[in-house]
Amino acid sequence: MDFELITLGGSKVNEQVYEVILPTADGEIAVFPHHEPLVSVASPGVIAVRRDKQHSDDRMEFFAVSGGIIEIGNNRVRVLVDEAEHGDDIVEAETQAALDRALKMRDSATDQVELEKAHQLVDRHAVRLKVADLHRRRRKL
Repeated sequence: MDFELITLGGSKVNEQVYEVILPTADGEIAVFPHHEPLVSVASPGVIAVRRDKQHSDDRMEFFAVSGGIIEIGNNRVRVLVDEAEHGDDIVEAETQAALDRALKMRDSATDQVELEKAHQLVDRHAVRLKVADLHRRRRKL
């Protein structure tokens, strides 16, 4: 099936894949060829992609995404998000430092707006760390 991952900066992925695991508001869903049509909200989280049916889990690719929209139909998965980062593009040390700053920001927030912004940053960097960890583990196998 066709998989498209589109960000504000343009197309991040546009290729044939066998399976895509997507984070939705109701939990993760796995999409295989000929999945029934669906439109859903993408939650901030990890998108996992298996390019070929024969590929084992250690060959999956991972993307950290902010929330967005998922459209499934006609043997195609299209995900529209503000940001998406491939595991190769995430530097763990920098992301951990950013998470630490976001946690401090959250702890020192003086109003609801600052608190909400801090929570968004904490969520974003926690997802990025998760993808970096998954990517690192995959490379070791």
